Amino acid sequence: MKNAKKMKLSFNSPVILSFAFASFMILLFDQVFGGALKRTLFSVYRSSFWDPFTYLRFFGHVLGHANWDHLISNMMMFLVIGPLLEDKYGSMNILMVILSTAFVTGVIHFLLFPKVALLGASGVVFAFILFASMTSLKEGEIPITFILVALLYIGKEVLQGIFTSDNISNLTHIIGGLVGAYLGYQLNLYQAKHR
Repeated sequence: MKNAKKMKLSFNSPVILSFAFASFMILLFDQVFGGALKRTLFSVYRSSFWDPFTYLRFFGHVLGHANWDHLISNMMMFLVIGPLLEDKYGSMNILMVILSTAFVTGVIHFLLFPKVALLGASGVVFAFILFASMTSLKEGEIPITFILVALLYIGKEVLQGIFTSDNISNLTHIIGGLVGAYLGYQLNLYQAKHR
């Protein structure tokens, strides 16, 4: 066929793809270095305010993952929702959501859980989930889908936090979801006023 178009790969979502690639490479290198990389830069825990890495870890912890299962489970939802959000809101806004979620969850974990390290992108994933449910927001209206998603996802995390003892930071999921909902609400209002 003469008119057939050639298919080519598209770097369609630079922030999301860069984040996923960085997370993959960090886990790969961390396994080579026996966990030192993850402990130093990519997990947040109580440390001295004089340690400059403390401030990097407030953001870097979302790129670190405990193992391949942890990474894959976070990246599946991240790679499904993230590109849609980046396409609708732009790369800089999505980067702001990721950095804001990382910072808020990192600082709260640092203050409340001094003896436990936090790492992984699940707070960002929950931010994206609630953010995505705000995409049909109109001024003066709250989407029913947002209420249902918030009840299901946040409610599940509250119940699991109360009744399940595991290594999952349910509080990080809840906080990430709240950050995503707030930023989604603000960005949608801003876009609605500037159309």
